[in-house]
Amino acid sequence: MNERDEVRLRDMLDVARKAQNFMRGKTRATLDTDDLLSFGVVRAIEIIGEAASKVSQRTRAKLTQIEWKNIIGMRNRVIHDYGNVNLTTVWEVVIEDIPPLIVELEKILLPNDTDS
Repeated sequence: MNERDEVRLRDMLDVARKAQNFMRGKTRATLDTDDLLSFGVVRAIEIIGEAASKVSQRTRAKLTQIEWKNIIGMRNRVIHDYGNVNLTTVWEVVIEDIPPLIVELEKILLPNDTDS
């Protein structure tokens, strides 16, 4: 994997962890009433998707355990249809999809991480 792709994968991991931390201890209803939380989580999804879209096709083809199309597609939805962001979908992404993404990114990145 080239260095640029590794940086993008690390960006995805860092922001995915932040999104998960933002939601820690929160309920689905909180997402509807806390504008700062919803903006932060949606922004995290945007960044994860943007970083994913910048990973080379070659690396994506090797890392088939990552759902590239879904991640990038979600980014496109929240960016281009920002007025109609479905917070139930956002909640599901953070609660159901981000934890396994973190696990996969850690498997890919942590064996090469000398800081651990």
